[in-house]
Amino acid sequence: MPITTIIFGVILTLIGVIGYVYGVNAGNASLTALIPAAFGTLLEAFGAIAISSEGLRKHMMHAAVVVALLGFVLTAGRLLMKIGELVMSPAVASQLAMATVCLAFVIVSIRSFAVARRER
Repeated sequence: MPITTIIFGVILTLIGVIGYVYGVNAGNASLTALIPAAFGTLLEAFGAIAISSEGLRKHMMHAAVVVALLGFVLTAGRLLMKIGELVMSPAVASQLAMATVCLAFVIVSIRSFAVARRER
């Protein structure tokens, strides 16, 4: 699961960096485009710590799920609040991508936790 966490973290980081670079090239860069990268960096760090410390693995994986759940809830909530006035833009696409990746990670993690619990 730690490797999976790092992979999802890298995907979120790429979403943030690509969004920011697109904004720079379009002339309207905003640091908020890097929010997915911040969440991704946290996931990457939790995954790396989980790999390096067997004793902290369970705690880091639970922390990673909490971060991903927050990423999903905050991003999806923001999109839902503006659902009537949404126009597909790079910012909206980035938010949709972040919400989707975070939700996918939460689902994969819950399945992994359930399997691990059954195996005990």
